[in-house]
Amino acid sequence: MFFEDLSDEQRNIVAASIIADGEITKLYKNSRRRNNSYREHFSKEQLEYRKWKMKFFPDILYLRTDDTYLVSKSLPLFTKLYHHFYNEKGNKKIPSELLHYCTLPHFLAVLFLDDGSLMITKPINHRKKLIYITPHASLYLQNYPKSDLTLLQNHLNETFNLNFKLNKRRDGFGYILKLTSVEETLKLLSLTKSTISTIPSMRYKFDWEYRKNMELSKNKLLSGYTVISSDSMRFKNYTQIEIKRLITLKKAGLTHKEISTALNRPYWSIVYKLREIRKDGHL
Repeated sequence: MFFEDLSDEQRNIVAASIIADGEITKLYKNSRRRNNSYREHFSKEQLEYRKWKMKFFPDILYLRTDDTYLVSKSLPLFTKLYHHFYNEKGNKKIPSELLHYCTLPHFLAVLFLDDGSLMITKPINHRKKLIYITPHASLYLQNYPKSDLTLLQNHLNETFNLNFKLNKRRDGFGYILKLTSVEETLKLLSLTKSTISTIPSMRYKFDWEYRKNMELSKNKLLSGYTVISSDSMRFKNYTQIEIKRLITLKKAGLTHKEISTALNRPYWSIVYKLREIRKDGHL
């Protein structure tokens, strides 16, 4: 069996897995093995997720007895794939020749569950006694050079209509991929949720309603404060007419509250949209 013989779901899952947490084992000189194999180490808290992966490859992947490794036997499949995912020095690279296969939500979902994080910011307005819960998603792939990450960034943005940005880090090669707006993060969660909804142990990562309730329960310590969470209704797309009117009203000197009333949009939706418009140089 080779990569082309796999189902669409299998191709997307195995490609994302090798890019992220998984690895193709090396063949060393004088080794008795004729083919490479697959290996993926994980914590026992993620066992359910690895069992989900394994269901797609019943004849290829299996769990070691200690339930912390998902592995395969030595197979021609992984021997053929090795040069796509590793350079001549044995370091990982993005498989440019295979990305055209990677167009299903499974690819995005596995990248996110393997190496992604749903980060929550909670700015507090003590004057108004408000707590704002805002999600942002990142893919921690700093083990790839910037050029490789840019290749993956472009593929994800074009294929899934997202807007991943390169974000600087001090470790690895210095960059990760990050969604900088709430709207983009919620879009990512919406794209992947149905694919991985059968993995309850990972809900904190892909189910915004579930995660939001977790965060709400944590913030009960500030008595008398109101918690405002970001949701899709607050960030529904603006029409071009709304954007033009928003810019006109802001240039006319209206306050955020007055613009919110005029456009019948939530106050913080106006704040975030104006921030985005300024960043794009339109205001």
